[in-house]
Amino acid sequence: MSEFKKGSKKLLNAWAFYDWANSVYTLTIASSIFPLFYASLFESKETLVSAFGFTMKQETLITIVTAFTFLVVAVLSPILSGISDYVGNKKNFMKFFCYVGSIGCIGLYWFNLSFIHFSLLFYFMGLIGYWGSLVFYNSYLPDIAFEDQQDSISAKGFSMGYIGSVLLLVVNLIMVMTQEDDADKIEMMRYSFITVGIWWALFSQYTFRILPNGVSSGHKVTKDVVFNGFKELKAVWVQLKQNLRLKRYLNAFFVFSMAVQTIMLMAVYFGEKEINWASDGEKTIGLIVSILVIQLVAILGAILTSRAASKFGNINSLIAINFMWMCLCVYAFFMKSPMQFYIAAGLVGLVMGGVQSLGRSTYSKYLPETEDTASYFSFYDVAEKIGIVIGMFIFAFVSEYSSMRYAILFLFVFFLIGIILLFRVPKEE
Repeated sequence: MSEFKKGSKKLLNAWAFYDWANSVYTLTIASSIFPLFYASLFESKETLVSAFGFTMKQETLITIVTAFTFLVVAVLSPILSGISDYVGNKKNFMKFFCYVGSIGCIGLYWFNLSFIHFSLLFYFMGLIGYWGSLVFYNSYLPDIAFEDQQDSISAKGFSMGYIGSVLLLVVNLIMVMTQEDDADKIEMMRYSFITVGIWWALFSQYTFRILPNGVSSGHKVTKDVVFNGFKELKAVWVQLKQNLRLKRYLNAFFVFSMAVQTIMLMAVYFGEKEINWASDGEKTIGLIVSILVIQLVAILGAILTSRAASKFGNINSLIAINFMWMCLCVYAFFMKSPMQFYIAAGLVGLVMGGVQSLGRSTYSKYLPETEDTASYFSFYDVAEKIGIVIGMFIFAFVSEYSSMRYAILFLFVFFLIGIILLFRVPKEE
């Protein structure tokens, strides 16, 4: 076990620092440079792509692969959490996914349409590495922080992630934009993927050094242990029947998280295809600047939301944030100009930082008194991932047969349902 006691400043900061390490993936790979790089591989926005025996729109392929990855994470996380609980060392699993993701990011340097399936494997590794490690990272929160510390340290983690990822993105942006030739710009985009993989693996070492390992049991992993995670999920499901507040909150979280994560994962693809940019150069700079705006404003959003939660309560704050997301869905349907996209980026940043931070800490605060936090957070992660799978497939379906504008507008419904479900969460346990 770690020599640092629960609630100690060094332990809390070490936990939050993993956000600094891994958030570069979400910013450079998931949100900004990779979508631009991926679009640059095609002759035009209308060019179709062939993979897995089908021909489809460019964004549909990425949406489907992303949804499939989340489905794999949803299936794997209860298995791995069950094993980690039994063996007593969840930090090793967190490390494993961290390194898989890091290697996946570096491998994107060789992404090529001529070897699309091999290329998508690296994309898959980066995505599953990021979300797989979060299963164990999030489960540490109630272990390392007391209830009155959880909102603030969760917000601090996201804030550190935003700052670190922005720093690296600025470096990557300079690498790309200082090149005059388009081929050289694309080559610099490839090098930026390598910097993400190295950053992620390197800065995670501080977190791994400080976080507790857990108590090693010395037990061997058997067939029963492998499926123990699903038994634990079932046990959590049964226990939820006695915890009405947590059960209703999870229902609401499942719905609104589905919409939030889908928008965040597809925002740059939307901006690349649906906004009327004057030139490719303006598009590249404009989209990356928009992502920077989102990240910087998200720091403020996470801090303001934490303060709002302490004054008005977590649920009331989440209701307000979901209402703002509803308005953004309508606004996004009509926006066409770069300026309108910049405005949307600022508003998305404000509510993105708030909903992610508060969503995680609210769940942590509503947990019953238990030492088995990994099982509860595994349930949380499975609910989130299944929601994302549903959201991404809905987005892909609507986008393939109409447009991304109607796909974004359709997500309005999920935020509305999320608000209704949040009103049903009891104020007291």
